[in-house]
Amino acid sequence: MRRPAARSRAIGGRASPRPSGDRPSEFRSAGGHTCPPVDWPALVAAARAAAAHSYSPYSHYAVGAALLAADGAVFSGCNVENASYGLTNCAERTALFKAVSEGRREFAALAIVGGTARSPALPCGACRQALAEFCPPSMPVAVAPLRRGEPVVRPLGDYLPFSFELSR
Repeated sequence: MRRPAARSRAIGGRASPRPSGDRPSEFRSAGGHTCPPVDWPALVAAARAAAAHSYSPYSHYAVGAALLAADGAVFSGCNVENASYGLTNCAERTALFKAVSEGRREFAALAIVGGTARSPALPCGACRQALAEFCPPSMPVAVAPLRRGEPVVRPLGDYLPFSFELSR
């Protein structure tokens, strides 16, 4: 997980839509299935609970993620560091790999918590590419501070506009 430079609440300098607790978001998966509405407060809370399990003795930078599968199941993950930094696993990939290992292949939303409101944790390049393997560019991704604060929601495609793709 990389630490982004300080920036405004609107990540990337653009105004970002904020989740509404009153109106759940609707979404269609890459397979065309209607996904459950996104309960952003619950998804962010699951990511914060996962961050409490972070193993980050080197960076002291805890990150949590919660991935909502198209069937409504939530898979959470935290970052797990290693003295050999290349072996570190980010929270987003932990959640994704847990979901895939349990048979899920379609996802509706992702919440990531870490950092502060001024400098939230954003997915690293490896996480962005791993998510692009299973999630459409339109999938909503909420980024929120570790402790408390409102998430900012943007589509996955905004984080990785030119993902690597192979024909299947």
